[in-house]
Amino acid sequence: MASPTDSQDPFERIYVVCEQVPSGQVATYGDIAAIVGQGCDARTVGHAMAALGSRAASVPWQRIINRTGGISTSGGRQRELLEAEGVTFDDKGHARMDAHHWAGPSEAWARERGFNVLPPREGPAPSPQLTLF
Repeated sequence: MASPTDSQDPFERIYVVCEQVPSGQVATYGDIAAIVGQGCDARTVGHAMAALGSRAASVPWQRIINRTGGISTSGGRQRELLEAEGVTFDDKGHARMDAHHWAGPSEAWARERGFNVLPPREGPAPSPQLTLF
């Protein structure tokens, strides 16, 4: 029997990756697309999330958000679920990406299943430490 990662169904591959996002962390549509690869883009991930149907019970859809940390669904259910997992939001209603952005799957997990890893994130340079003598 073929595993879901052997499937050519891009939605199934997307769901397998989404299932890896841990509680208390979030990933962007673009993150999921980059991990899936094979021509998948953020829009395809959005379509897959909208088509979850009965898979919504096993795929943590609430952990997939837009690139600015915003919630793309209507209503407050997604934010409620994320807050229950410990995800915090800024005053504009965006998830605090600095605190909750998932780094992606391990290289071993991704390679074993035919997925990609996320490249290291670029961020602001750490501030130099002041040493007092």
